[in-house]
Amino acid sequence: MDKTQYSIGVELRLDFDSAVERTVERLKDQGFGVLTEIDVKETLEQKLGVDFKNYRILGACNPPLAHKALSAENEIGLLLPCNVIVYETSQGKVRVSAIDPIAAMSVVGSDAVKSVAEEVSQKLTAVISALAESV
Repeated sequence: MDKTQYSIGVELRLDFDSAVERTVERLKDQGFGVLTEIDVKETLEQKLGVDFKNYRILGACNPPLAHKALSAENEIGLLLPCNVIVYETSQGKVRVSAIDPIAAMSVVGSDAVKSVAEEVSQKLTAVISALAESV
C-alpha cells in the first residue's frame, strides 16, 4: 500500500475485471455503495474514437457518513462521492487508488467536515489494506 498527497493505493496481481469486482466487494465491507461507475476506456472510444487502457472510476458513497458531511456543510456535495479508480498500469498490472478524503475536504476548513473526512479516510484505508492483503 502506498500514499500520495491525495490518494491511497495498491497494485494487485489480478486481472482487471477481478480487481474491479474485488474492489466493489471491499467497499461494501466498509459500508460503501457504488453510485456511479464510469468506464473511461469505453467512453473515450465512443466519444473520441481512441483506444485507451482499462480504466474505471467508481463513485463510492457511505450513506451515514455522507449524511453527516452534508448536514455539516451544504456545499460538500461538490466533493462527493469519493472516487476510487481501478486501472491497468503500463507494466501490465492493475492499480486501485482511492481519493484521500482528508486532503480533498481540507479545502472546506470545517472541523465537522474534517471529522467526517477522517472517518471516511479510515474506511477507505481499510479497503485498500484489505486489497493489499489479498495479493
